[in-house]
Amino acid sequence: MTRGLTEKQQRILEFLMEYVTDKGYPPSIREIGNRFNISSLRGVTVHLDALERKGMIKRANTSRSITIIGKTGATAPAKNVQMIPLIGTIAAGVPITASENIEGYIPVPSEMANTAPNVFALQVKGDSMIGAHIMPRDFVVIRPQQTAENGDIVAVRLGEEATVKHIQFASNGIIKLIASNPAYDPIEVRLEDSQIIGKVIGLIRNYDNTFLM
Repeated sequence: MTRGLTEKQQRILEFLMEYVTDKGYPPSIREIGNRFNISSLRGVTVHLDALERKGMIKRANTSRSITIIGKTGATAPAKNVQMIPLIGTIAAGVPITASENIEGYIPVPSEMANTAPNVFALQVKGDSMIGAHIMPRDFVVIRPQQTAENGDIVAVRLGEEATVKHIQFASNGIIKLIASNPAYDPIEVRLEDSQIIGKVIGLIRNYDNTFLM
């Protein structure tokens, strides 16, 4: 048993290591509860909080954001899956993938993550892109780049948030950000007042919402 852990904490830590080794990403709080017959999410987080205090894991405020950091002897995660950062609010002047912006990590196929350095994910808010089959609460995978072609689906920084839209370049330095839902009008903005932060290269949808709590 790892020094300083209770028997239950040790068993949960071993489960985390086995799960990550097998699947390449951590289990959800619900899955941990099911494995150990813990009926409430709070009951699970009590044990995870203890493991974090004892330096065995690190957590963020999203599901599946458990990182094993203690000296546990865990083996490497599956090679066909890679964890990429899930970006929240984007502060002006702060690099996109700086720790201030990261809400957690989600698993994606390695071939998608390896298309470029610093690939990251955004969670979609609203239904403005449903015509492109991008639904509310989906995760879009973004390849960082500052250029785009007309019609590309891109993530654009507007102030301290990012929006995902089709892009269209107009004359006189204006770009149009076009939704895939006729209920939304195009957003016109000067290129100098916005920033293309990347192109959408993938979509992650989880039908049972175990990425989210």
